[in-house]
Amino acid sequence: MSTKTLHIAEISCQHCVNNIKNELLEMPGVISINGDVAARNIIINWEQPASLSDILNILDEIGYPADKD
Repeated sequence: MSTKTLHIAEISCQHCVNNIKNELLEMPGVISINGDVAARNIIINWEQPASLSDILNILDEIGYPADKD
């Protein structure tokens, strides 16, 4: 299993976190997502067939792009 914390500047409320969770949890392989509105972070746990690249692409598509490290 892989875990990654992503900073998403567009997170402004719990509704934003819920939107991200709803979209990403539809992806095969995404196990869990926890969000912190105050820090504007999400922590994602996933396994194959999901990949970080796929996750980042979905975030871009739904209007919540992750900051690039």
